[in-house]
Amino acid sequence: MARFALSAVTPNWFASVMGTGIVATSAAVLPISFPGLREGAVAVWLLASGWLVFLLVATALHWVRYPSAARAHHLNPVMAHFYGAPPMALLTVGAGTLLVGRDVIGVDAAVAIDTVLWAAGTILGLFSAIIVPYLAFTRHENSADSAFGGWLMPVVPPMVSAATGALLLPYTPAGQLRETLLLGCLAMFGSSLLASIVIIVQIWQRLAVHKVGPEGMVPTLWIVLGPLGQSITAVNLLAGNSAGAFTPAFDDALMMFAILFGVTVLGFALLWLSIAAAITIRTVRRGLPFSLTWWSFTFPVGTCVTGTAGLAAHTGSVPIAVLSVALFVLLVVAWATVGLRTIGENVRRPVVAPLAAVGEG
Repeated sequence: MARFALSAVTPNWFASVMGTGIVATSAAVLPISFPGLREGAVAVWLLASGWLVFLLVATALHWVRYPSAARAHHLNPVMAHFYGAPPMALLTVGAGTLLVGRDVIGVDAAVAIDTVLWAAGTILGLFSAIIVPYLAFTRHENSADSAFGGWLMPVVPPMVSAATGALLLPYTPAGQLRETLLLGCLAMFGSSLLASIVIIVQIWQRLAVHKVGPEGMVPTLWIVLGPLGQSITAVNLLAGNSAGAFTPAFDDALMMFAILFGVTVLGFALLWLSIAAAITIRTVRRGLPFSLTWWSFTFPVGTCVTGTAGLAAHTGSVPIAVLSVALFVLLVVAWATVGLRTIGENVRRPVVAPLAAVGEG
């Protein structure tokens, strides 16, 4: 069960920050607006920000009071991959600060906070993208059926950095600094995309040969939507904010690539969404135990919302705009459901430690 205890704070708890923060950023870029949407986005951003601070403090205390347990996380072949969650939590809250938090603290403060969170999240994300695969290749014991959605967690943060870094481009001084930021984001986009493709192939192969596996791991299939939706988001945000870095011809080429890439990857994302939904419904009927893996239903779907919103803005496509709204509704329902279940588990039995590995029920 997903119950919180300071003696067993695990990095996968930061997935709840990701899943909450993406609701605010998705609402901010939605292709439609209605009364209360902006105010709701601000409220959710405040909730995500407060929860992020709490988890950062709790993690620090955990390392001080329970250093042996904290050091053991990176050697766990399942939990280690969720070290990608903390940097993505920082990046998500940072983006929300710039997109909706500005209504509360002002533009200048929002840019400053987002810059700090983006820098910290990017450094930690690049670290996780290198160190966790290294550990998987040299220290972890993995079998032929070990591949699961969580393997994507440490390699996706650079993609999130590319997307959120694009939001900072208009506030970056023109010249070498803006060019470097744009090129750096494109490089992170490429590194994360190619690594994700390799892992997605392994997940598909594992499902085809070894089937679905334990019920508690089924929600992690939705993580595959993360790099897909985030890559669409990243390239569209980079194209939309690249003005002033290079030449108009470069901007036009990047925009063309963003649309062609985005629509193509969206097709596969919808295919995977359909497969994951079918497997999830099948598992729910048989009994799906609640755990922190349920947060996999939130952030990945949110990246598809922001990705389709970007495509709708650049193509003017009404069907894509409708799809973005439909995905947002799915995101909100999933977030509310998972959030209430998480709170319920902690209210009923708050003194029991959370799962030692995300795959436990």
